[in-house]
Amino acid sequence: MQALEQRDFETDVQREVYDFVEQNGAVERQQLKAAFSFDADELEETLSTLEDDGFVETEDGLVRLSIDIGEEKTHTTDDLEYTIRPAEQSDLRGIVGVMRQVAEENDYLVAETIVDLLDHEEVVFRHNDITSRIFFVATVDDDVVGWVHLQAPNYEKLSHTAELTMGVLEEYRGHGIGSNLLERGLQWATENEYDKVYQSLPATNQDAIRFLENHRWETEAIRKAHYKIDDQYVAEQMMAVMTGQSLLPS
Repeated sequence: MQALEQRDFETDVQREVYDFVEQNGAVERQQLKAAFSFDADELEETLSTLEDDGFVETEDGLVRLSIDIGEEKTHTTDDLEYTIRPAEQSDLRGIVGVMRQVAEENDYLVAETIVDLLDHEEVVFRHNDITSRIFFVATVDDDVVGWVHLQAPNYEKLSHTAELTMGVLEEYRGHGIGSNLLERGLQWATENEYDKVYQSLPATNQDAIRFLENHRWETEAIRKAHYKIDDQYVAEQMMAVMTGQSLLPS
């Protein structure tokens, strides 16, 4: 997922159509016709060019961004079967619900910010001049029980970095879901040439910090009294991992 530059589009109209699809997640052809006053031939010509150039795709009558982030994979433990796969727009409410629950239980402030943004925008994926945002989800019986999210700024001097958040509902922990989500997210980062993945956590969330340390993440800095949680000042622990190395716990 590379930054989109003006020269990538043959016309301003193509870029405007792409932006409309990107901002709305998935749209019907009729929505595009109404939004841009297209006749049928103009719409089909514009969409055909965007599809040929790999910007959008049409599936089940909806036009959406063409983002190849891999296939689903099912994992089986002694007592649980779960699937890890790229998120879909239809997962939005499930992602928001799980993120909100995990964030509130663990004072996961970065995740709270992201879930509020998701709730406002109502779009799972973003890929534009400013930022790229992708999600993978863990599902049990088609219900979202965990997520991993990566957001990357499309600025040259930060183009090698991506911010990650992840979490699993408490009742589904202990089955390897978190480790497999993390591995999937870091695999995507490696394949897309992000050299460094980072995140910040309240220093009080020791379970999450130990989990990351066991997966070879390192603490880069601690900002004292950065958060105020329940009237108590809490340090922020800033952690990161370089991609391309073993993801297995040490």
